[in-house]
Amino acid sequence: MTENLRPSGAHSTDQDPTSYPYASPSHPYDGAAHSGTAHDGTAYAGTAGGYPPPPPYAPTTRRKAKRPVALLAAVAIAAGVIGGGTATLVGQLNGQDSTATGSSGVVNGTTVSQSSKGTVAGVAEAVSPAIVEIGAASSAGRSTGSGVVITEDGEIVTNNHVISGAQQIQVTLSTGKTYTADVVGTDPDKDLALIKLRGASGLKTAALGDSSQVKVGDQVVAIGSPEGLTGTVTSGIVSALDRDVTVAKDDSGSSGGSGQGQGGQGGGSGQWPFEFGGQQFNGDTGEQTTTYKALQTDASLNPGNSGGALINMDGEIIGINSAMYAPSSAAAGSGSSAGSVGLGFAIPVNTLKADLDTLRAGDGS
Repeated sequence: MTENLRPSGAHSTDQDPTSYPYASPSHPYDGAAHSGTAHDGTAYAGTAGGYPPPPPYAPTTRRKAKRPVALLAAVAIAAGVIGGGTATLVGQLNGQDSTATGSSGVVNGTTVSQSSKGTVAGVAEAVSPAIVEIGAASSAGRSTGSGVVITEDGEIVTNNHVISGAQQIQVTLSTGKTYTADVVGTDPDKDLALIKLRGASGLKTAALGDSSQVKVGDQVVAIGSPEGLTGTVTSGIVSALDRDVTVAKDDSGSSGGSGQGQGGQGGGSGQWPFEFGGQQFNGDTGEQTTTYKALQTDASLNPGNSGGALINMDGEIIGINSAMYAPSSAAAGSGSSAGSVGLGFAIPVNTLKADLDTLRAGDGS
C-alpha cells in the first residue's frame, strides 16, 4: 500500500490518528520528491519538501527508556546517603563512633579497630604492644613496674615512684626486646615520670584519651606487669571519680623507695603505700607525700601494675595506674603478697597531658 504525503507534512495512519509534523523549511532536503520504503515495509512516495514519516511512538519510547536509568541512579544515590547515615547513627547509639574521642592531639596512637570495639580482647590486642615492663635497679634492690609508650622513638610514661632513686632502668617491650632507658623528667607532685629508650624507633604507641568524659560504670581494661608477669590484662569498671589519693613523693618512705613497684625483689614490702580518707594503707607513705584526684576502678591491680595503663573500650588511655589497696594481712608481715580486692586507683590521663611538656623539659625533676 502506498501512503500519500500531505502537503502540510502531516501523516495519518489507521493505528494512530495523531499528526506528526516532520517537514521543516530548515530541513536539508533539496525540495525534490523522494520515495522509498517506510519502517513498516510499505513503499512511500514523497513530494517536494517531504520525507518519510517517523516510526510510530519512537520519540516517546526513547524518552521512557532513559527515565528508568535516571530513576535508578537517583535511588542508588539516595540509598547510599540513607545507608551511610543509618550506619553512623547506629554507631553513635552503640558508642562506636570511628573518630577518636581524645580532647588533645598531643599523642596519636593505635586504637581498637571498628570490628573489635567494645571487647576486652580487641582492646588488649590493640594496646598491649604499647605497654612495657620497667625494671628499676637501685641500691635498695630491684623493682618492677609498668609504662606506656607514647612516641615511636621511645618516650614512655610511668609513675614517679616506679623509677625514683633508680640507678639503672631496663625496659622490656611486649615482643621481649630489651632497652636501656634514661629519665627525661619527673613530677613527684603528680607521681608522674617520663623516660626515654636509647636507640629505639618504630615502636607501637598508645592513644591518650579524655578522662573528663569518663563516667562511673564505664568499662575499662588494665594492662601491666603485676608480679613481673609482662602484658597481664584485667578488666572491670570505673567505680568512682575524683578520689583524693596520697602517695609518697620520693624514696624516703618505709616501703624502701623504688621497691614500691613490686614486692619481694628487694627494698621493702612493695605494696604501694598510700593514704585515702585519712587512713594509711599498705604501709607508711613517709614524710614527703603528694595528693591527687584519682579514678577508682575494680579492675584487678597488683604490685607491678604501677605505671601501666587504664584503658577505655575504644582503646584510649584514660589513666595511669598508680595505687591499690591490699588486705592488711600482707602489711602485718604474713610473708604473702596480697592480691587486689577491687580498689585500684589511676592518675587521670588529662593530668598527664597537661604535664607532658613539663616532663619533656625536665622542669619537674
